[in-house]
Amino acid sequence: MFDQKGKSMARRNKIEKSKGKKAHRHQRPQPGRRASEPVMDVEPDRIAAAIYHRDGVATGKEIEKDLDWPRSARRDLHLLLDSLVKQRVLVDLGDTSYGLNAKDFFQGTLVVNPKGFGFVTPTAVDRQKDEKDIFVPARFLGTAAHGDTVLLQQVGAARGRTEGRVVAVLKRGLDRLVGIFVDGVVTPDDSRLLLTVKIDAAAGLVPQNGDAVMVALDEFRAESRVATGRITEILGDPGSAKVQMEMVIRNFELPLEFPEEVLAQVANISATVEMEEGREDLRDIFHVTIDDETARDFDDAVMVEQGTKGFRLYVSIADVSHYVEKDSPLDKEAYQRGTSVYFPTGVLPMLPERLSNGLCSLNPDEDRYAFTAILDFDDTGKRVKSRFCRSVIKSRFRLTYNRVWEIIQGNLGQEGDRELQGPVAVMAQLGTLLTKRRMGRGAIGFELPEVGIVVGEDERVEALMKRERNQAHKIIEEFMLAANEAVAETMAREEVEILYRIHEVPDPVKVEEFAEFAHSFLAPLPKATNSPQWFNAVLAKAVGTPKEYMVNNLLLRVMKQACYSPENVGHFGLAASYYCHFTSPIRRYPDLQVHRALAGWLAGTRPSAKAKAKLLEAGEFLSKRERVAVDAERQMVNRLKVQYMANHIDSVFPGIISGVTDWGLFIELDDLMVSGAITLGDLQDDYYVLEEKMHRLVGKRSGKRYQLGDLVLVRVVSVDLLAYRINFAMEEDLSAQV
Repeated sequence: MFDQKGKSMARRNKIEKSKGKKAHRHQRPQPGRRASEPVMDVEPDRIAAAIYHRDGVATGKEIEKDLDWPRSARRDLHLLLDSLVKQRVLVDLGDTSYGLNAKDFFQGTLVVNPKGFGFVTPTAVDRQKDEKDIFVPARFLGTAAHGDTVLLQQVGAARGRTEGRVVAVLKRGLDRLVGIFVDGVVTPDDSRLLLTVKIDAAAGLVPQNGDAVMVALDEFRAESRVATGRITEILGDPGSAKVQMEMVIRNFELPLEFPEEVLAQVANISATVEMEEGREDLRDIFHVTIDDETARDFDDAVMVEQGTKGFRLYVSIADVSHYVEKDSPLDKEAYQRGTSVYFPTGVLPMLPERLSNGLCSLNPDEDRYAFTAILDFDDTGKRVKSRFCRSVIKSRFRLTYNRVWEIIQGNLGQEGDRELQGPVAVMAQLGTLLTKRRMGRGAIGFELPEVGIVVGEDERVEALMKRERNQAHKIIEEFMLAANEAVAETMAREEVEILYRIHEVPDPVKVEEFAEFAHSFLAPLPKATNSPQWFNAVLAKAVGTPKEYMVNNLLLRVMKQACYSPENVGHFGLAASYYCHFTSPIRRYPDLQVHRALAGWLAGTRPSAKAKAKLLEAGEFLSKRERVAVDAERQMVNRLKVQYMANHIDSVFPGIISGVTDWGLFIELDDLMVSGAITLGDLQDDYYVLEEKMHRLVGKRSGKRYQLGDLVLVRVVSVDLLAYRINFAMEEDLSAQV
């Protein structure tokens, strides 16, 4: 663990060689006297922290100095050190030196659960392969707070997970926070921060009661969980969707403004598009963009030609690499952001607006630099040839999914629809073949609709709705998948190093647990196997039923997270041997890296050895940035859902039981895609007990059952706007009526 901070390998080796040696320098405690008597209980932790801060090895004198012990207590200190050696907390190194028993101590960042316990992810050096995060019970958190870097001591194991105790806070992770101001005190917006902040009224800004504010912390008295601070920014009414977005941005420390040098670089970029050497003129190809109604940047345009032997698909992607010079201020800023972040109320783009919504956006009737994948398929949808080129294109139409769906159905109500009918029909034909072929090889057919959130002019949430996918969505999805696979396969075959988009095989233990779990509401199920085919069989059982969304959601949690890596292990969910991200360089940095590698290969150059070495680091960093963006987007949506439900207290909604625990039920409102809970205390008609294996609650007197997957009517009882929780009460069990 000490290598992480550049600590001495020689001293670490000294610890390793001394393990198992018998302590010999100091006398044992005198009869009738315990070594622990002269000191406080906290001293062993202070000793461990002192040794850790001295590169993992310290002499008795150094420890005495760091702990500020009087010289008269030196004997007591040595008695305590000997006791810690016997307990194998310390290692006696000889020469009056001591080291920590390294296998029992870890450094990492603490993540606190709102319920009071926490987890620590060890640093890369300390972490063992496939090791889970270390669980820290509430009683072992000490004075540590969420986000702190801590020194942790392993104290045992439970349920297959290492259990630890915070020995010392090495670095406070908190110097500012977002919260709600009331009567001189700020309550943190993040429920994992188990503290309150007293505001210095003489410093900083003066908000109104109930305002969302940004606080700079001056002092944190961890023992009492009280901090003092000053307000640096008044965000406003937390009932406003726009203010909620500002709160999320600050909670996740998302970059808001672009640095001046980046904006200056972008301002100097030429808007002229010319047919330069190395590009193909594809402006005569009938490209169209197909996106959501609210889309503002268009990074992909498509066209399909049908021939006697099959189809030719053009997938043209904005050539962001033409404008973003490697290692320039703009490039470095894009890398640090990693991805655009999309909220219902706005977007934090990876690239400045002049590029994302302007020069790199494939707007209709404008010449644009692009990177084009030209893919040939036979009449069964099998790819038989692929070619790539840098190009200049001109999109003909900016289409939406709904408009394309209307054209497919023969509803030609808008100008230009008759001209589009033929090309759209060919696209639909190829899209259908690609879907059939992909599903035939075992790709998992998740169907997870998104929630649509309507925000009014007053910045309040007016409506929630499920946004259904139609065939137009699937056409574009298939074309993008096809281009991504073709690029990845070509790069792998040509041995060009890129970041692949990988999705590893799920943990078989989790699959078995889900199978047992799902049997209670989807029986009969085929025998569980760790294969895409089994996942599809489970999904097929729920198609068209009220349980479909819940099953898709639960099964998705069994999966490992997809990520970026230079090591290609394939993509389990897509059943693809080769896959990368090529199609969205406006909003994802990994796509830009793939473009550069592809451009270099076309030009006959290869990435340098130094560039290859950086790919692993880039994959890990960009995967983390993606997870931050996803978490921020999800939290924002959840906040707006809770605000909407706060205006519907006592309203009744149909739902489904999506979880059963010993404290109550989780309920999913399918139409609104809102989750909430009913506690056992709110099931007042009986005393209910959990039958864990059957995933149900059963009434002691009546025998009434609430089973996972049951349809119910629930009433909104209360909403916790700080914790973002929705509480229901049971109105009626609908399962018997279905």
